[in-house]
Amino acid sequence: MKRLLPFAFALVKFVSGYCLISPQYDLQRDEYLYLNQGQHLAWGYLEVPPLTAAQGWAALALGGGEGWVHFWPFLWGAATVYLVVRLAERLGGGWFAQSLAATCYLGSAYARLNLLFQPNSFEVFGFVFCLFWLVAYWQNPRSRYLYWVGLGLGLGLLNKYTTLFFMAALGGALLLTPARRLLLNRHFWGAAALTGLLWLPNALWQLRHGIPFLHHVALLKSSQLVHVQATDFWKAQLLMCLPATWVWLPGLLALLLSRTFRPYRAVGWVAVLGVGLLAALHGKDYYALGYYPVLFTFGAVWWETWLRRLEEKKRLQRIKQFAHLQRVGPEVTAPTGQVFAWLTALRLVLVMFPVAFLALFLPLMFPVRSPAVMAALRPRYVHLGVYRWEDGQNHALPQDYADMRGWHELAAKTWAAYQSLPDSVRPHTLIHCANYGQASAINYFNRARAMPAANSLNGSFVFWYPSLDRCQALLIIDDEPDDDLAPHFAAYRRFAVVADTFAREQGTAITIGLGPDHHVLDQVHREQRAALAAWEGD
Repeated sequence: MKRLLPFAFALVKFVSGYCLISPQYDLQRDEYLYLNQGQHLAWGYLEVPPLTAAQGWAALALGGGEGWVHFWPFLWGAATVYLVVRLAERLGGGWFAQSLAATCYLGSAYARLNLLFQPNSFEVFGFVFCLFWLVAYWQNPRSRYLYWVGLGLGLGLLNKYTTLFFMAALGGALLLTPARRLLLNRHFWGAAALTGLLWLPNALWQLRHGIPFLHHVALLKSSQLVHVQATDFWKAQLLMCLPATWVWLPGLLALLLSRTFRPYRAVGWVAVLGVGLLAALHGKDYYALGYYPVLFTFGAVWWETWLRRLEEKKRLQRIKQFAHLQRVGPEVTAPTGQVFAWLTALRLVLVMFPVAFLALFLPLMFPVRSPAVMAALRPRYVHLGVYRWEDGQNHALPQDYADMRGWHELAAKTWAAYQSLPDSVRPHTLIHCANYGQASAINYFNRARAMPAANSLNGSFVFWYPSLDRCQALLIIDDEPDDDLAPHFAAYRRFAVVADTFAREQGTAITIGLGPDHHVLDQVHREQRAALAAWEGD
């Protein structure tokens, strides 16, 4: 039965995701970008390494439906749950420890994290994967386990560069504990070589393009991380896994202090150093989510051990009491297992608590409520910070939800604008968008239509920008439209705007410009060169 629990919880995690997304929401802004990257496979992109784009390519090859797009985060979430439960089993945990570790994951911020097709789901899976095989190695030192760790780190670097912080935390944890003996193991360095070999193509891509990762960090720091306050970061660490705090915190303390978990002490230091490093660098709060699932496991095993000891203590007390009563009155019967029924009930309550807690905040974790209802719920939840966007201000919807509205409308109106052009002009039309979300969404929804790809000078789109030599018309998609260029077109008119009041793209305008002059085309060329120079450090 215990062997079936990991698969059972993984299946619940995977299947439930498809039941918790309202059709009133589109995909999220970043999801369209990664799908668009899947149409331009390369060893690197300005925003992320190539692994997510490869998944996007696979989703499109399978038809590109939203179900296939969601398949990937649901898969990595299910795989993470499987490893969490299997780790509890490896540590000697029974059904209670395994189930508690699983529900802590199911009832925490991972419910929302594993909803979106972004690198974050694989990041969490990768961290858990590496720590799982490290624990397996410390239990049974087989060299292949170290190579599994090397594989996890290599794929992690191909997924998201925050894996570098995890590697730094892991290195520090090894140095601070007796696990430093690993540094003398040739297979440890063999695994490190495997990591480097897997990451090499992307690292070479970064070098070839002037290490755009540094420019990306600078942009994040100036536009988003500047709003991250230390108090907000630490508050979020409690809120993200609030229903499981009573599990992961004892797990962390047990890892650092108890004799039982002393062989795995480095795991505790990985969490301390990793989260501490992110706090020091003003990282986003959810960057730390990869460090908690393993703590759920150790905390669950600690709770199971503590309850077992309590049960044994109660049993001894009953036996002593029974022995005393037998001397007083021989007719007294021996205590049965029924006297411990309350402990079984307590275990069931503890297992269900994280999921029950999640039910109280279900609208914040899953887009199951309509945008109007979510806006009405704002007074109830605004103090939790979930309505605060990366600009530091509170809005009508959580940012992820607002980023899941308006895209189908934008794509449909762009297609209508393109269809309104004369037949002779359409083949020579450039669709220019202000940001990657607009361009990616237009391309996704119009992928089966005979229409040129939408383009942008935002992010990786600068690499894919087409030649303007024969451009006869521009469709300009901009959330902050500027009509100063109108005199440089033979004809210029506003065709439509995004009307969805709940969309982050509300007010985004679709403008048709016919017969652009050289001033417009030269300006676009200059902006493209400037964007490339900024990213590539030229």
